[in-house]
Amino acid sequence: MASDSKTDEELARERLIDLAAEFYDQFDDGEIPTMTLPTRTKSNIEYDEDSNVWVYGDRTSTRSANSVRGARKLLKAAYTIEFLARQLEEDRSSTLRELYYLSESWDAEEAHFSDQDESNQLIEDLEIVSEVTREDFHMRPEESGATLMGPLELREQTRRGEREIHCQKDVGEGGYQIPNNPDTIEFLDHDIDFVMCVETGGMRDRLIENGFDDDYNALIVHLKGQPARATRRITKRLRNELDLPVVVFTDGDPWSYRIFGSVAYGSIKSAHLSEYLATPDARFVGIQPQDIVDYDLPTDPLSDSDINALESELEDPRFMSDYWTEQIELQLDIGKKAEQQALAARGLDFVTDEYLPTRLDEMGVI
Repeated sequence: MASDSKTDEELARERLIDLAAEFYDQFDDGEIPTMTLPTRTKSNIEYDEDSNVWVYGDRTSTRSANSVRGARKLLKAAYTIEFLARQLEEDRSSTLRELYYLSESWDAEEAHFSDQDESNQLIEDLEIVSEVTREDFHMRPEESGATLMGPLELREQTRRGEREIHCQKDVGEGGYQIPNNPDTIEFLDHDIDFVMCVETGGMRDRLIENGFDDDYNALIVHLKGQPARATRRITKRLRNELDLPVVVFTDGDPWSYRIFGSVAYGSIKSAHLSEYLATPDARFVGIQPQDIVDYDLPTDPLSDSDINALESELEDPRFMSDYWTEQIELQLDIGKKAEQQALAARGLDFVTDEYLPTRLDEMGVI
């Protein structure tokens, strides 16, 4: 999120200490301590048509110690800042879950978090006001397990030093696991023609077993459902730094279309990081509603929540294009949804021999 001659860790620690110093200065000046943040509500999220990502609007809210509730929030922020600064100084790391439990050991009982949602939100608050990502705070989520498989050679920084890895030759069938902070990876060499982000593990395994990565010089990124930040970040880096086309292959339902939207345009929850995580020119492969019709795929009926979600997407700026309007209206008309694995009804090789080559050729990717 920010660049400086200092290392990311040094910059992160410096900005955390600056935040704590602001509280101190407010006390010293006889002022009630405050912290100002963008208002984190859906009504304050704007779709930036220039960058094609979600961003926060101009509305702000202030955390103030002039109420008991506000004072508790700032107390928790101060304790968390102290913990993070010490963690960076000691070159340690921790998970978001560990932070929640660690607060139980803090001497001020009022600083303890009531649940993990509260501690997670505070870390996001600190990201926003410091303009430093949680990865540079050395905060990790629980393992996402997302992987890469394809003709990419990279250098990874680890606690045991650097290691060079080829994401086909040096890994097993499971692929290369994306680290929590993909900015520690250096891309060395590749023979990739395009990046394919795949929603489900079953389809990812089918593509690898059928040799799709070899046959089409594809880098397969397993999204593992709703993609983690690390997965979205490395996808953006592959697009920007290696100038590779990115396509997204999901189930054919409204929730999977939102997975595509998260990769391409960002999400409301991480609007403060959209330019860091989103890949606006990523393109959707399928499963399309039109595919359900054309290939007579096995389906499930749309539920009421599916219908509501599709109708909502018709009003969503991320899906306001002729293509998406046509596809969503078709899906509402047929009342059906289909999984990626439904393509297996035509044989285990159909997806790699016919469906994907046809779609990717239509899109001009191959």
